[in-house]
Amino acid sequence: MSDAKEKKPTEAALRRAQKEKERLFLLTEYERPLWAEGILPGGMDEVGRGPLAGPVVAACAVLPPEPLVEGVNDSKKLSEKKREALFELLKEQAQYGIGVVDQTVIDEINILRATRKAFCMAFEQMKTRPEVVLVDAMASLPIEAKQISLIKGDAKSYVIGAASILAKVIRDRMMVEYDRMYPQYGFARNKGYGTAEHIEAIRKYGPCPLHRRSFIQKWL
Repeated sequence: MSDAKEKKPTEAALRRAQKEKERLFLLTEYERPLWAEGILPGGMDEVGRGPLAGPVVAACAVLPPEPLVEGVNDSKKLSEKKREALFELLKEQAQYGIGVVDQTVIDEINILRATRKAFCMAFEQMKTRPEVVLVDAMASLPIEAKQISLIKGDAKSYVIGAASILAKVIRDRMMVEYDRMYPQYGFARNKGYGTAEHIEAIRKYGPCPLHRRSFIQKWL
């Protein structure tokens, strides 16, 4: 009986491992042809286009074809705990760059231009800049690399998914720090997004220096 009990978890673990292997095979559809040519593509994604406060953050990430980091996915599909764990793994295995554009610049040049600026900053931060980049939903960036734009790329590409995790965790940690400075807005909970609690706080306390004035005019 004890042998049978010990065997079941092993079989379940094997099934989970096989399922994850198949998922990662699909997620590397765009990377595998490039890897076969000896090209290590970068993945680029951003977090923070929609919030009422705080920066927009972009990441560029290059990962080796082996070993694949299990669990990498669109950051929005992962729990905070899972994102944090993957962030630590990716920091060890990826070469990456981060671009941060704050709320004052967003107000000056608009969110689209600010997002493009963050992408460029992330690319320029790379110690070795990739010759090919897979980019989530953004095209024609002024960078020296061949660009492949993928709509919903963070759910279609392994390296874009990795970039989304890096950008998301870094930005979330920034917003938690900002919450200590301005606790009345609940930044640790809402990460600057326009929740009912956040909007009510803006109405009650007015904006703080982290708010994007161009985003909150209707509540002032």
